[in-house]
Amino acid sequence: MNKIIAKSRRDMGVSLVELMVALAIGTVLMLGLVQVFAASRAAYMTAEGMSRVQENARFAIDFLQRDIRMAGHFGCVNDQAHWVKGEGDPARHFGSITSGEGHALDFSVSIEGYEAPNTGPANTLTLGAAWSVPTGIPTLSPVPVGGSDLIVLRFFSPEGVPVDNIAVSGGGEAVTFAAAGSGRLTSDGVGTPTLFGVADCTHADVFPATLAAAAVTTSTSTGLAARYTPQPTGQTMLYRANSIIYYVGLNTVGEPALYRARAGTAGTYTSEELVEGIESLQVLYGQDARANLTATTPPIGNITQHGTAAQIRTGGASNLPNAWRRVGLVQVGVLARSPNPSAAPGATGAIRVLGTQFNPAAVEDGRYRASYESTIALRNRLFGN
Repeated sequence: MNKIIAKSRRDMGVSLVELMVALAIGTVLMLGLVQVFAASRAAYMTAEGMSRVQENARFAIDFLQRDIRMAGHFGCVNDQAHWVKGEGDPARHFGSITSGEGHALDFSVSIEGYEAPNTGPANTLTLGAAWSVPTGIPTLSPVPVGGSDLIVLRFFSPEGVPVDNIAVSGGGEAVTFAAAGSGRLTSDGVGTPTLFGVADCTHADVFPATLAAAAVTTSTSTGLAARYTPQPTGQTMLYRANSIIYYVGLNTVGEPALYRARAGTAGTYTSEELVEGIESLQVLYGQDARANLTATTPPIGNITQHGTAAQIRTGGASNLPNAWRRVGLVQVGVLARSPNPSAAPGATGAIRVLGTQFNPAAVEDGRYRASYESTIALRNRLFGN
């Protein structure tokens, strides 16, 4: 009888108290697992956001550094040296262009900028608010966003090809070279260049032309044959001429991105997206100590004045070419954000880019943000430092 009762009690299962204790322990364990998963996911998203921001900013700064260093490169003599020599170099063959008015093909000015209103070192902006677009900028597509500066750079490509001959061709001129060097004229993704430059250590000319396998041909006479001696007797080189502008615009999915627009023979720009996630571009310029560059007052090579593009433009239109020629150093800063929410709301707080403060938005969007800055010396302009 006792054996039957004992077996019956074993078959009854767990009591209600035991069941409640088991459920409580299981719930605590599940909550712990959920918290661990949520924390791991948030850490992963934050780390991914940080890595994307760092990667994008590094690419953006690298593009800017490379092209800014080249501003004013016109062969073996830079634009400042040409200017103080006073022989009109680089000679421009694009019709009537007034120096300093911001024309895309104004190769007499190698660097110039446009300042977004209220974005100087002492200003404060709020993320998500409406920001102002710089005035007087060229027509660009996509259009520039507010709160971001623009910088224009003009230069010959780093590599050129030796000129073998310059001859009259129809109503224009043909500049011939070894076909093996044509790749130097189509580098950096420019498959069909239309702007070219010829230079030796005395003169420089910029002109529109058509590229063939081993020659570039102009449609009108440019007088190149009278100014240059082909190699090997002379030092004449042929380059691709570049007039580009960096700015921030919205891409096809509505995200801010760094764009580079390249000018063609008509003086209009064609844009290409370089790096996504760049929310603002800020630029400061360092000017030479010499206030007026002439043959008798050449640049000193010491940078003694820093300012925004708006401060440089306060001297008036007639002073702009000289003011921009004095620029020998450029500071660039970018505000980069993660392409997607990074699950780190409020982690960064206020951010400064070259002194401009960006305060958090009223409604946090969850993006990770960081600023990156670089100081860049223009080619052969800081010889006095």
